[in-house]
Amino acid sequence: MLVELMHIAPYAIAFTLPIALLGLVLLQWLRERSLATSMTVLVLVPLVATAIGVIGVSGFMFTAMLNTTMLVYLWVAIVTVPAALLLGRGIAKRTVWEREARSRERAAEASRRELVAWISHDLRTPLAGIRAMADALSDGVVSAPEDVAGYASRISTETQRLSGMVDDLFELSKITAGALRLTMSAVPLRDVISEAVAAEGPVAARKGVHLEANAEAWPVVLGSDPELARVIRNLLSNAIRHTPADGTVAVHVDAEDDRAVVRVDDACGGIPDNELDRVFDVAFRGSSARTPSGDGGAGLGLAIARGLVEAHRGEIAAHNHGPGCRFEVKLPIAV
Repeated sequence: MLVELMHIAPYAIAFTLPIALLGLVLLQWLRERSLATSMTVLVLVPLVATAIGVIGVSGFMFTAMLNTTMLVYLWVAIVTVPAALLLGRGIAKRTVWEREARSRERAAEASRRELVAWISHDLRTPLAGIRAMADALSDGVVSAPEDVAGYASRISTETQRLSGMVDDLFELSKITAGALRLTMSAVPLRDVISEAVAAEGPVAARKGVHLEANAEAWPVVLGSDPELARVIRNLLSNAIRHTPADGTVAVHVDAEDDRAVVRVDDACGGIPDNELDRVFDVAFRGSSARTPSGDGGAGLGLAIARGLVEAHRGEIAAHNHGPGCRFEVKLPIAV
């Protein structure tokens, strides 16, 4: 048997080695292609090499035994090649899914770190002010009635600001955790817009910003009234914050096909094109290209608005328009 093995070895190597080398070249050439194709090549190379090796060792004498062996190889190829294709596609899908999952995890972790950094800074600022003013009051440094009243008013303002940040964090945590539960009903947009404009009107007036609302139509949408009101108020608050005095923030309502469209235009000076895709990211506040107002929030308003709109199966987008930006919300109309 050893003698036969030594006799056959040169022929087997001579016929199979070129096939193996060709398979290696093909695999190198296909490394940028699909995994299913590479798996097919991996299966075909040993099958073809074995078949060529058997034919070569037999001296190309197609006897009944060789014909039977070739039929076996044929059936093996018929079974294994489709199996390799399916297996390759399955592995490719899993690989792509794992790569995307890792990418999402890295992005989420980076977003969490950025959020913690922003919130830590924003919480420390009002807390430091509250502590300093409280110490001044308790130590008697401030004793005049008008000064005490001013300190108390500023403490109340900073406390409200902190409370708003905590509320935003809680809302955002519910959205990101998938714990948000909406009570859907038919909601007239006229009521939602009117209430939001009335609520944000004093803020705009104090800053000298003109706030107006108009509509081509007042559709009724399918949604949750409190959450929709929060979306509009967040968009208005963001627009007022970044619009300079004597600027205009305009709300326009319309209906397109089976969707209601709410557009909020501001005069912020525009957003750089490379930042437009990030305006709805957590803690994103933009660059100095936007007109600063000095009263920025925690950078969660637009992220919350996006989460609430998507929970309503709607769409939200931002782009530069006129002297500023346009935030556009599309919501399904109630049937």
